[in-house]
Amino acid sequence: MSDPVSLPAVLAGPILRRVEPGRIVFWLAVRAPAQVRLDLMPTEAPAQRVLLDPGTDHMQLVKAGKRLHYLLIDCPLSDPLPHDHWIDYRLSLLMSDEPEKGWQDHTIWAPDLCYPGKETPGFVISRKVRSILHGSCRKPHFDGGDGLVSADKLLETELNTGQSSASCVSANWPAALIMSGDQVYADDVAGPMLRAIHTLIPVLGLGDEELGTLESRIPQHASDLYVHSDTYYRRENFLPNLERNRALWMVLFGGVEKPIFTADHAHNHLITLAEFLCMYLLVWSPVPWQGLSMERPDGLSVEHQDLFAREQEVMERFVAGLGRVRRAMAHLPVAMIFDDHDVTDDWNLNRDWEETAYSHPFSRRIIGNALAAYMLNQGWGNRPEAFSPAIMEGLQTALKAPGKDAHDQFLDDLLGFELWDYQWPLDPPLIVLDTRTRRWRSERAGHKPSGLLDWEALTDLQRELRDKEAVMLVSAAPIYGVKLIETLQKLMTYLGKPLMVDAEYWMAHPGTADGILNVFKHRKTPDRFTILSGDVHYSFVYDVELRGHQGGPDIWQICSSGIKNEFPHKLLNKLDHLNRWLYSPRSPLNWFTRRRGMKVIPRKPEGTPHGRRLLNGSGIGIVEFDETGAPDNISQLLTSGERVSFSRREGEARWD
Repeated sequence: MSDPVSLPAVLAGPILRRVEPGRIVFWLAVRAPAQVRLDLMPTEAPAQRVLLDPGTDHMQLVKAGKRLHYLLIDCPLSDPLPHDHWIDYRLSLLMSDEPEKGWQDHTIWAPDLCYPGKETPGFVISRKVRSILHGSCRKPHFDGGDGLVSADKLLETELNTGQSSASCVSANWPAALIMSGDQVYADDVAGPMLRAIHTLIPVLGLGDEELGTLESRIPQHASDLYVHSDTYYRRENFLPNLERNRALWMVLFGGVEKPIFTADHAHNHLITLAEFLCMYLLVWSPVPWQGLSMERPDGLSVEHQDLFAREQEVMERFVAGLGRVRRAMAHLPVAMIFDDHDVTDDWNLNRDWEETAYSHPFSRRIIGNALAAYMLNQGWGNRPEAFSPAIMEGLQTALKAPGKDAHDQFLDDLLGFELWDYQWPLDPPLIVLDTRTRRWRSERAGHKPSGLLDWEALTDLQRELRDKEAVMLVSAAPIYGVKLIETLQKLMTYLGKPLMVDAEYWMAHPGTADGILNVFKHRKTPDRFTILSGDVHYSFVYDVELRGHQGGPDIWQICSSGIKNEFPHKLLNKLDHLNRWLYSPRSPLNWFTRRRGMKVIPRKPEGTPHGRRLLNGSGIGIVEFDETGAPDNISQLLTSGERVSFSRREGEARWD
């Protein structure tokens, strides 16, 4: 695809986002503006057709480059779609740059979009949620399988049973794919991925962002940056002067050594808005990779040449699975929320971090560019109504003249935006928290971790939970985590080094900890909370009961991480063993480290060695629900094909 003339109509997507009986939301990245014809063909209801023009209320058009446009479809339906029945759909495009070719559907621009035996893609609107898929942390160059490929294989198996092609679909068909953070790793990019990004940018005709006024060490324009000798594996050389701005280096680009919980791989950190936009295309679609070069750039050291070669092998396997990834995301409503790696490592970890990172125009631009790309590629589809015409106009202005004053003004506005959280009207409802931008900053000590939700956000959450019987609550970081690891995080915070261990956990901040527990204890709180989390690069399940709260609520803390990432195996084995030994039900340490008066019942991943409670392996989480909205079966589908269930261990419960 190095030749712009050969670009297909659709570069990425369609990604199915929010779906309700009277509303459907799609995201597409296309080569040129296009009219869209959407045909909806339910098995148990009349078919309907909707015609959409670009730049209208129901299909916004965002131009990012000469050959990159986004079609953001939020379409109300005159006739409600049925629940619990298969709904075929066909998206046809009339391209403005070649209208003579007429309407083109997926058979032209995505012939592999359908499952075997199906002529069109489709979806289901579940009246009650019977199952969902969920996960986080998808790093393209991690040397392992891709959990989204596993999700696609699961959907293919469901369709192969023959049940989902009938008028009443299988109860096992997931109601949604919930991605709880780190959908991209903007701060940890492989050399071959960065090379592909730089090859793709001119193909799409993306704007040349001005950079020189931000920092004296960086080239004047993005095009100069892309060919600079330090642009691969040495991007730290572009940072502000390290002597005068050492704090910026430490908090923004991982300059501090982190030997336990995360690694400092920020040497290819994305910088420009064009780089962020291309990253999303390349992790979600096989199309931009067609004919794209991942050839090694000149000027690399021997060490970096070897690293590039190893990463290239992994990336080739990643790209081979992207057809399946695109297919899965076209068949399930996809809910998303950011975590730190979607922007930068330790994003908003504490007040010191924020004051340092946002006070410098260069780091502020990088963070803003990441957030703008998130808004366009992820945030909009979660809650389209939250993005006013003024916000969308600001985005378009920034894309039209990247690096100009209007670009920075838009980023300033976006950094103050507080409507990233959202709800979907499922049964049980899906409530997704923004634990990154609405934080409770410490007023006493700037180095202490911020609370993941401030008081106003906690109050808003309590209001949204009133009179609900059951909810699915998405928190990127687990609300109830592994006690030993949280104790280590607390110790490092006490020593003034929270960045060394990513000390971001709910109980780290007294106000947030008390607030979320008060939410759970409120007399009008739901009886059943299913908390879906990720972040930590291992998977686990806890059942939680609150002391003094008779009869409820029942809380399930379910963590699925990563989709394509894992924790260092030897280290996790030791931490898992030590956690069970030090904090066994009879251990006196429980009395000295009691957190919030709750009973924690661990679940064992079946098939793992005795005593194991943490599952380490890339995959996708599966939660199946009963009629009351409570989890009935919790499992992890590993990329090896093995499905591991988590079984409750009542005898190992402890009061915490």
